Amino acid sequence: MSKNSPVPFLDLVTPHLDLEEELVAVFREAVRTGRFIGGDMVEEFEKEFAAFCEARYSIGVGSGTDALRFALIAAGVKAGDIVITVPNTFIATTEAITQAGAEPDFIDVEKSTVNMDPDGLRDYIDTKCEVDSVSGALMHKGKGRPVTAIVPVHLYGHMVDMDALLTIGDHYHLKIVEDACQAHGAGYYSKREGCWKKAGSMGAAAAFSFYPGKNLGACGEGGAVTTNDESINQVVRMLRDHGQSRKYIHEIEGYNGRLDAIQAGILRIKLRHLPEWTEKRRKNAAYYTTRLDDVEGVNVPQEREGSTSVYHLYVIHTKDRSGLQQFLNDNGIAAGLHYPVSLHLQAAYKHLEYKEGDFPVAEQSARQLLSLPMFPDLTDEQQDKVVEKISEFLSMEK
Repeated sequence: MSKNSPVPFLDLVTPHLDLEEELVAVFREAVRTGRFIGGDMVEEFEKEFAAFCEARYSIGVGSGTDALRFALIAAGVKAGDIVITVPNTFIATTEAITQAGAEPDFIDVEKSTVNMDPDGLRDYIDTKCEVDSVSGALMHKGKGRPVTAIVPVHLYGHMVDMDALLTIGDHYHLKIVEDACQAHGAGYYSKREGCWKKAGSMGAAAAFSFYPGKNLGACGEGGAVTTNDESINQVVRMLRDHGQSRKYIHEIEGYNGRLDAIQAGILRIKLRHLPEWTEKRRKNAAYYTTRLDDVEGVNVPQEREGSTSVYHLYVIHTKDRSGLQQFLNDNGIAAGLHYPVSLHLQAAYKHLEYKEGDFPVAEQSARQLLSLPMFPDLTDEQQDKVVEKISEFLSMEK
């Protein structure tokens, strides 16, 4: 790479070219057998992805949004319920909540990891909720509605402090449904269980996205629900297929949310390479952190002790985010924003009547975050260029 070569934000071409013959063979098999929906390719991928996540079940669905919506419904979330999540996530998290009939409500995030803050959750329950003396349900005092579930988002590939959330959830009978759409293979040491756990294996259920840019990405749309609960497994399988328990027998109303056989076959091939790709991401993240840790004006991602991030994104924080992004782009370095406007300030959620300042940590993160190029085949030379240009910009700011 020459010094003037551009640095892309991600590379969706190289891994597909490397695997081209295997991927094309999946399409040939589908064409020759006529099995485009369901069948062996989907079933085998579900088994292999469940094993990868160390969960009993995996159910392939049409997208990550489908996965989260189906998981919430299957976990028992009903119309009128309140589901707690965070404001610094993609809108699909809250769309899934509202499409399950519930209303999202927010708590702020930890400054170190920008993941859900267990202390903030405890404060939310202590100040805004009460336990109904008859039913034992946790009720929101202001809205008179039951609070029934929590959706922690394993943001950027780093798992939330799940032990703390599960303890709170157990005490108040709250279902925890993991938004693991960015966290394929992320790890967490559970002191409650005395062992390492994978994203997607700890809550009542979890949602994964296989959007092409994810760590495990399809060549199109796709998603999966993982769970250890047989009932949730069965309900999700019906929800994805018009509520059918078998052909033309509809136990419930459902959706058209199946995973295509071709996408499942492609994901099976890629899943074999995911551990290697993850190690490369972690190596790249460590290189960034080593080079940037002493650069004044940059805060690098923090990895909590007892966690292994899969670095779907490598996100730094800096005060003049817009200026730095423009400078990098002007120098051929593609940098991205995830997510520059917190959900509670979006027009779509104006009816929730939140205002600027309600979630200060999430809002500060939204103003300062910048996602650097991150993909398995990112080279040291490319990263050196990114770091050099960041340092150059910040030195001009002094």
